[in-house]
Amino acid sequence: MFSPSEMEYTVNEVANLLNTDTPPKLVDIRQPHEYEIVRLENGQLLTQELVDDILTNWEKDTPIICYCHHGGRSMQATMFFRQNGFTNVRSMKGGINQWAIDINPALPRY
Repeated sequence: MFSPSEMEYTVNEVANLLNTDTPPKLVDIRQPHEYEIVRLENGQLLTQELVDDILTNWEKDTPIICYCHHGGRSMQATMFFRQNGFTNVRSMKGGINQWAIDINPALPRY
């Protein structure tokens, strides 16, 4: 089993990683109507097509950060990708709600 530190990043850690030369891929696990309310720049909404693309074409060590509203669904997605051989995928603890609190208070919250 994985420890929490191997499964999650805090929003501050994610913000720092996004400011590097090789930022991770952001995968938004929420529903389309949630994605329309608020989203992170460069976040890709998870669709079946994206799942198929990730599983088929992405390198297994691709840095991926999954996020959702509060962190539950993104943790499930993180586990799914880990179980499918991805080694560098984590969930964003607290989700986009925590991001709006700690990183960008101008973002809408719901």
